[in-house]
Amino acid sequence: MNTTPTGTARSAPERNAVETAEPAEVLRAEGVTVAFGRGARRKTVLHGVDLSLRQGHTVGLVGESGSGKSTLAKVIVGLVRPVSGHVALDGEDVTGPRGRAATLALRRRVQLVPQDPYASLNPRMTVGEAIAEAIDPRRGGLARHRAAVEARLAQVALDPEAADRYPAQFSGGQRQRIAIARALAVEPEVVIADEVTSALDSSVQAEVLNLLTGLRRSLSLTMLFISHDLAVVRHVSDEVAVLRHGRLVEHGPCAEVFGAPREPYTKVLLASVPGRGGSA
Repeated sequence: MNTTPTGTARSAPERNAVETAEPAEVLRAEGVTVAFGRGARRKTVLHGVDLSLRQGHTVGLVGESGSGKSTLAKVIVGLVRPVSGHVALDGEDVTGPRGRAATLALRRRVQLVPQDPYASLNPRMTVGEAIAEAIDPRRGGLARHRAAVEARLAQVALDPEAADRYPAQFSGGQRQRIAIARALAVEPEVVIADEVTSALDSSVQAEVLNLLTGLRRSLSLTMLFISHDLAVVRHVSDEVAVLRHGRLVEHGPCAEVFGAPREPYTKVLLASVPGRGGSA
């Protein structure tokens, strides 16, 4: 029986309120505006973007190339500072000036899995060394952390002996799995997957997407999944947010956005999804 802290049984309305409560908000971007350049060359790439992530949920961020998706990811992990607006992680503003230690701590709390599986791993480090370094940057020896490294490799369906091999010995899809394992090694609060399947062929894309789908369920991942492909976003996301020219034009549950999109731009994107018959 459900009880309160004092041992008193909860009433049915109280139990329902607990069971239907919204997951806690982990990350919130408010009014994020980013501009590059000066004077006549100044270009605004994000215009007052608001976006939130709830615990255990995946938001798919979609838009054409150049819409500002990756720039928003870089703001969240502290690589780009907005000219206005802020990002809060568990209620803490993480967009202000930060020292090196605070910046490194933020990047452990929010892990970015980049697009290019070939450039994301140090070719001079074994896979195990790269994951061990993520686990403990100060004492990241593979011998010390082998059990944890092998556990992470198992999570992404790679054999333990992969720890002793170098990135060049793996295919693109396998390298992306390794990048995911390295991101998960620090047990981040938020994972940002930035176009992680765009450099892979279609069969390997499906494998990586199925892996992410399984991980988000088994680990209750909180994830921002960035893609230009709505069909891919639908496969892994609870919600969809649509960026156009740096402005968030639509955001809602997958079923609502795919079933009854409000914005003409979203309808155009949906019309390009295979199997929709050119209608949205």
